[in-house]
Amino acid sequence: MLPLSYLREQPEKIKEGLAKRNFQEPELVDQLLEVDQKKRKLQSQLDQTLSKSNQFAKEIGTLYKSGQVEKANALKSQTNDLKTTGKTLQERLKNIEVALLSIRTQIPNVPDESVPLGNSENENEEVFSAGTIPDLGEDALPHWDLAVKYDLIDFDLGSKITGAGFPVYIGKGAKLQRALIQYFLDKNTAAGYKEFQVPYLVNEDSGFGTGQLPDKEGQMYHISEDGLYLIPTAEVPLTNLFRNQLLEAKDLPICLTSYTPCFRREAGSYGSNVRGLNRLHQFDKVEIVRLEEPQNSRAALDKMIDHIKGILEELELPYRILKLCGGDLGFTAALTFDFEVYSTAQKRWLEISSVSTFNSFQSERLQLRYKDENGKKQTIHTLNGSSLALPRVVAGLLENQQTQNGINIPKALIPYTGFETIK
Repeated sequence: MLPLSYLREQPEKIKEGLAKRNFQEPELVDQLLEVDQKKRKLQSQLDQTLSKSNQFAKEIGTLYKSGQVEKANALKSQTNDLKTTGKTLQERLKNIEVALLSIRTQIPNVPDESVPLGNSENENEEVFSAGTIPDLGEDALPHWDLAVKYDLIDFDLGSKITGAGFPVYIGKGAKLQRALIQYFLDKNTAAGYKEFQVPYLVNEDSGFGTGQLPDKEGQMYHISEDGLYLIPTAEVPLTNLFRNQLLEAKDLPICLTSYTPCFRREAGSYGSNVRGLNRLHQFDKVEIVRLEEPQNSRAALDKMIDHIKGILEELELPYRILKLCGGDLGFTAALTFDFEVYSTAQKRWLEISSVSTFNSFQSERLQLRYKDENGKKQTIHTLNGSSLALPRVVAGLLENQQTQNGINIPKALIPYTGFETIK
C-alpha cells in the first residue's frame, strides 16, 4: 500500500503517477483522504474523551477521600457517560479504519518516473538483447514435439492425473529439471543470496502482505476449509519471513533465495500461446528477494538484472530485456524488467523472468520497518526476481539447442546433468 503520509502530502503527484498506469479510479485518492480526515477527527475526539475520563477518575478518588461523596457520585455519573461515548467512538473508529484499509488496497503502486507510457505489452521498451538466434531450418520442432520425441515430458499423463497444465517429467527430462534447480540455487548462493526452504501454503495475512490478496484476478488456488493458499511464487513466503518486524540498518541488505513449486490458476488462458510448457498451473521456480534501504534499492535492482544476465549467457540462450510500460505494470510494482528468451521453433519471445522493485508498497502491507543510524523508524524497499522460472527455460533449451543428432546441453549445465546430449 502507499504510505498514508505520502497520500496526504502529495495526492496530485500520486494521481499523475497512476495516470501512467491508465488507472481508471483516481477519485479513490480523494475518497481515501476524506475518510482519513474523518478517522483523524474521530481519533482526536476519542483521545479527548479518554483523557477527560481518566482525569475524572483521579478527581473522584480525591473527592471520596475528602468525604465529598455527593460531588464524587455526580462526577462518577459523568464518567459513565464518557465511557459510553468512548465505546461508541471506538466502534465508529474501528469501522472507519476498515473502510480506510479497503480503499488503500484498491490503489496500486505509483510507477517509477522512468516507466514508459503505454497501454499494453506491445508498448514495452526493449532495453537490452544478447545472444544469437540459431537458424534451425524448416524442420525445427517446438518443445512439445521434442519432449515426446525424446521421452522427456508427458503432457497427456499429467492431464490424466490432474488436468491440463500439470505435466509429468520423465527420465532425462526430470533430471534436466533437477539440474537447472541446483544450478540456479548455486549461482544465487554464490552471489550472496541465503537459501531458504519455505512452505508452499500460506495464510491470508501472508498473501495480503505481498499483494497477492485481495485476489482481483482469481489466480490463487484457495484451500477454503483451512483458509490457506498455494503459493504463486516463493516471493510470498520469503518476504513474509519479516512481516511485523523492526530490523536494524546493520541487518540490511537481506538477500534470500528459494526453490519452490508454484501454483497459478491462469484463469482465462487459452489458445496456442499456452501449449506445452508455455503456461502451466504448476511449475518450478527459483526466486531471489532483497530487502534494501531506500537509497540503495535502485542499485540493487541493477545488480539483480546483471545476475540474471550472467545466468542466461551461461545457458547460451538468446534473450532480451524489456522495461514494462505503465499499462503492463503489475499492481504492486513500481518498476519491472522482463527477461524473454527466444523460442526458435515457435518464432516468438517467451517471458522467463520478471525483476521488480516495489519501493515501500509491500513493506507498508507487511508492517516491515528498520531503524536507521539515528534510531528513527524507516520503511524498507523490497525487490524480487525469478532466477529462474523453469518451464520456458526448458522450452528455450530444447528448441534452441536441437540438432539432427539430439539436443545439446550447455557447458555450464553438464556438471549438473551428467550428460552432454539428449539423444
